[in-house]
Amino acid sequence: MTIMTRKTYHFEDLAIGMEASFAKTVSESDINAFAEVSGDKNPVHLDAAYAAKTMFKERIAHGMLSAGYISAVFGMEMPGPGAIYISQTLNFKAPVKIGDTVVAKVKVVELFAEKKRARFECVCSVNDKPVVVGEAMLMVPSRPAA
Repeated sequence: MTIMTRKTYHFEDLAIGMEASFAKTVSESDINAFAEVSGDKNPVHLDAAYAAKTMFKERIAHGMLSAGYISAVFGMEMPGPGAIYISQTLNFKAPVKIGDTVVAKVKVVELFAEKKRARFECVCSVNDKPVVVGEAMLMVPSRPAA
């Protein structure tokens, strides 16, 4: 496995309007693994016959699986390693199905210099349609003193 070096943003590097994203195509194995790790084995996620009788008509991914892609942006893209979640709101707008590609995008909307915190707008989309929207507050490390 190749590990790519990614840019880490310090608080001083952030500016209002900066964006970063992460995309992932949801597979059946992703849903099964998330159910196992989280303990959420709701049959709407795991049982095709059960899911066929729901309003969704087929299995759907856990909402928190899609929300986890927001965390991937923060941890790996922007701000990157060292950033700490303070809070996250989530509104689930539409289901994510096996084979859907979820694009998680975050955007800096407010900076709080005194506490080194940044507020982000967060949107997960499938085919440009929002499936999860929310806001996050992160603590972002300052640049080390030289």
